[in-house]
Amino acid sequence: MTGRLRLTFKTQPQNGSWADLESCWRELDESDEFEAGWLFDHFYPILEPTVDGPCFEGWSALSYLAGATRRLRLGLMVSGNTYRHPAVLANMCATLDVASRGRLLIGIGAAWNQAEHDAYGIPFPPLKIRMDMLEEACQVLDTLLTRSVSSFSGAHYQLREAYCEPKPLQHPRPPIVIGGAGERRTLNIVARYADHWNYPGRDPLELRRKRDVLERHCAAVGRNPEEIEISAHLFEPFDEVQSIRLAAALHEAGCDEVILYAKAPYDAARLRSLATHIRGEIG
Repeated sequence: MTGRLRLTFKTQPQNGSWADLESCWRELDESDEFEAGWLFDHFYPILEPTVDGPCFEGWSALSYLAGATRRLRLGLMVSGNTYRHPAVLANMCATLDVASRGRLLIGIGAAWNQAEHDAYGIPFPPLKIRMDMLEEACQVLDTLLTRSVSSFSGAHYQLREAYCEPKPLQHPRPPIVIGGAGERRTLNIVARYADHWNYPGRDPLELRRKRDVLERHCAAVGRNPEEIEISAHLFEPFDEVQSIRLAAALHEAGCDEVILYAKAPYDAARLRSLATHIRGEIG
């Protein structure tokens, strides 16, 4: 069992109104049930029958919500690495961390939605190359956000005496959150560079097994696995009894943070109520 379970929420910024999304975030920021809020990073609605509905761009939306809130930590779960050069992303992160007074969480992953890439003409390399790019991107983010001058020579990204100023308020930088479940590459990258790993599945037994894999990767690179936080989602529809049971089982399997993943229309009162009941049962 890990320590006290943290509760956060995630709102799909799709197929809903901006007014409702903002209202939900403002209400949850004023309450104390949740420690952080998340959005996703997609340009089309996902997991829906059609892709032509409204979908707010993640980093733009997150920047606005940083100014509309005062307490919540905030991030994208997760930013697709192929959508933005990591040096550009590093500057975005530094600015947003300063603007939010040190509340940013840097979510990043290899990206998976080929339809968006094809529609916009964004290259979508094979998975191995995307994983190589993700590993280099983590290094680019870290060096630009922590060093006064950065140089990097990779197969996909290069820096030459590069600056990223001002630096973020968080020291040494905002936490890097990597999402994905691949045991050979993703969890190895997590062990090397991440402060937080998001397990995208729903099975506590699988989480326990993958946590063991992560610990072996940590041992191989000399990393203390206790330094890496672990999160997982609870998905709608939310059944109170089942949600509490699953949250408890995920926590028992090693999850430090449970994310209540909400669709539009966003119901802040429902999220608060469920969080209160989970907290009452689990502590």
